[in-house]
Amino acid sequence: MRSRPLYDVVALLARLGVGIVFLAHGWQKIQVGVTATADGFARMDVPAPTAAAIYATFTELLGGLALIAGLGLPVAGTLLFLDMAGAFVFVHGGNGVFLVDQGQARGGFELVLVLGLASLLFAAGGGGRLTLDHRLFPRRAREAGEPEDSEEPWPPPVEETAPVPAAEPPVEETAPQPRSRRTRRKGKGSPEEGRDSLADPPADSAAPPRLAADIVNDDVRVAGRRKSRPPEGDH
Repeated sequence: MRSRPLYDVVALLARLGVGIVFLAHGWQKIQVGVTATADGFARMDVPAPTAAAIYATFTELLGGLALIAGLGLPVAGTLLFLDMAGAFVFVHGGNGVFLVDQGQARGGFELVLVLGLASLLFAAGGGGRLTLDHRLFPRRAREAGEPEDSEEPWPPPVEETAPVPAAEPPVEETAPQPRSRRTRRKGKGSPEEGRDSLADPPADSAAPPRLAADIVNDDVRVAGRRKSRPPEGDH
């Protein structure tokens, strides 16, 4: 997988190289003059030599600057490709590959072929992200074929991991303790005789306390009944 930052730097260098060549050729035509350039096209049987000279001069001059700055690459790249296509068809196509062969100027198509295809590549979105197009019109740059910045950001973001919560100590489940069963008491007069209870009786069900006077009166009555009872041997 290609490295996006490396590709962007290489694409910038390629644009600079191709743009400088176009800029130099356009400036050369300005120095010679548009009229002299049109006369030269006429001698090479280029149709509409004046219009072709004007188109070639300003397309190469302004298109070279656009490639260097990375501004309007789809339009600039397409116009430069058409310029080189016309030069290939009407001037250089029949002269072979080499510009110079065996020390003689042949005027071959090697230069126009390379410049034209490079311009087409830039028009299709191969200019990288180090362009004014990408800074000013990011949506148009993506539509032209450039990937979004979010695909491979540089430098790569540091992934933030969620903090791991501390493990809580396990809760020990204790079995419910059985209630102690009260033992049955067998003595007479015991308040718990004949009762098997799992819990203490409620407070409201307890017998009211007896007064000391009541206890004394009961003892007197019991003593009186015993005195009045005849002995068993008298019957």
